[in-house]
Formats: sequence, structure tokens, C-alpha cells
Amino acid sequence: MDTIDIKLLELLQHNAELTIQELSKEVHLSTTPCWKRINQLKNNGYINKTVSLVDRKRVGANVTAMVSIKVNNHNQERISIFSKTIQDIPEVIECYRMSGETDYLLKVVVSDIESYDAFYKNLIEKVQFLKVTSNFAIEEIKSTTEIPLTKLGK
Repeated sequence: MDTIDIKLLELLQHNAELTIQELSKEVHLSTTPCWKRINQLKNNGYINKTVSLVDRKRVGANVTAMVSIKVNNHNQERISIFSKTIQDIPEVIECYRMSGETDYLLKVVVSDIESYDAFYKNLIEKVQFLKVTSNFAIEEIKSTTEIPLTKLGK
């Protein structure tokens, strides 16, 4: 991983629609070596996939909720059931198993509070919880998918 690879990752994170010609120009390589480097970054797992980011409000996902979950049983079977259940719920766009007071933290997007209520009822029907706390975002101040790469070059 050298400075050219890092620059390519930064450029692609910012705009994956850049052409190979545009990328080549930015990193001062001809197109073939640039293309080979991008493929190598993919093959080595630095680039997992290329996606389009949809504007959630334009598609009616107007409400973002952060949902903290505390479970009453931490055995492997329950963890597996919870993970499988979450994978099958499209409103959950991020899920983390946490340390500390909260066992799981979910980021959920829905169209409105009524939709959140339907999501909540569906979730608690499938998995047993000790405590569920929902916090609704009032304003989105920062949202990015770009991973800082400052440590890679050092």
C-alpha cells in the first residue's frame, strides 16, 4: 500500500463514478497501471464493493432512529437468533454488538413514526429483550461513508 493506492482509495470513496482516465490523471499514472492497481485493491479486500448512495429522504425514509438493546440472555443460540433476525429486517441499516451497558446498537430508517412502531412490534415479536430504548434523530449533522485513510501512509 503506497501513496498512489491511498489516493485511489480516497478518490473512489469520494466518487466511485470517476472514469479510469480521470483517476489515472489524478494519481499521475497511465490507464492500464491505474486499472491494475484498482483491481489489486479489490482482490486484496481494500474495496469490498461499489454502490450508489440513495438519498433516504427522496425515497421516503424520513425518520432515523438509534435503537439501544439490552438482552437478558447472552448464550450463543440467542446471539445467533438475534443476528439472523436483524439480517432479515431491511429497516435496520447498521447493527453493532457493543461493550458496556448496551448489548446491541441499531441504526434504523423508516418513513414515519407509525412505520417505526410496526418495525418495533415486528422486532420484539421475534426476539426477547430486557430493554429497548429508541432515540430519534432531529437533525443529521454529518453522515459519510468515507473511511479516514490517514494512518495507512504511516
